[in-house]
Amino acid sequence: MQAHIKEMIEEIKSGSAVLFDIREIDEWEDGHLTTSSLVPLSTLRNYELPEDMTFDKSKKTYIHCRSGQRVQMAAPILEEIGFSNVIALSEGFDELVDEGLEEADN
Repeated sequence: MQAHIKEMIEEIKSGSAVLFDIREIDEWEDGHLTTSSLVPLSTLRNYELPEDMTFDKSKKTYIHCRSGQRVQMAAPILEEIGFSNVIALSEGFDELVDEGLEEADN
């Protein structure tokens, strides 16, 4: 396991960080990580967050998508709406599963 992934997992477990999946709902329903929360890029593009969730914008916020490209669009939006420490992962969903993150049962 890569060191930065191991560090991320430890931070999420300790509660000092969160992981956002910025893919869309259909992708999420096809498979997602147990430690992630769905925050679709289509919602972020409107400078909005899902209404059914609460957010601590001061926590380290890791974001991932399918291939690592959409996170490059999402990171600046999250920063603009007040998230103070956004980390765009280059690893996509499949790579994170390969790294050992647990996939949720659908």
